[in-house]
Amino acid sequence: MNFNEVSRYRGQFIQAYDDGQVTVMGKIFTENIIVTATETIEGWTDQPIKTLDQAAIDTLLGLDVEVLIIGTGKQQIFPAPSLFAALANKGIGIEVMTTAAACRTYNILLSEDRPVATALLV
Repeated sequence: MNFNEVSRYRGQFIQAYDDGQVTVMGKIFTENIIVTATETIEGWTDQPIKTLDQAAIDTLLGLDVEVLIIGTGKQQIFPAPSLFAALANKGIGIEVMTTAAACRTYNILLSEDRPVATALLV
C-alpha cells in the first residue's frame, strides 16, 4: 500500500507498507523497526509483542515522544499490561493496531507536528 506524497512535511514519513516491508524516506526495511521524526531504529526486536524482553521495552521507554503507536502485523495483538503501565508512568500514550493502520496513523500525527513514534512488527 503506497501512501500519498508527504514531502512538504518535516520528519521521517512512512512512504509505503506491504506484507514484510516498510519504506521510510526511500529506504526499504524488512525487519522490525521504530520510526520517529528524526530516526529509524533498525532491528528493534525479534520477539512476539506479548513477550517483549526488557531491552525492547527499554528502547520504547527511551523514546522522547508523547504518543507511541505499536503496529503488530496483520492482526491487532495487545502487549502485556506491564508495558502499558511502564509507558503511562513516563507520560507516553500508547495505541496498538495493525501495522498498516499504525503506518497511516503515524504519518497523520507526524504531519500535525506531534511528538510521535511507531514501533512496527513488519
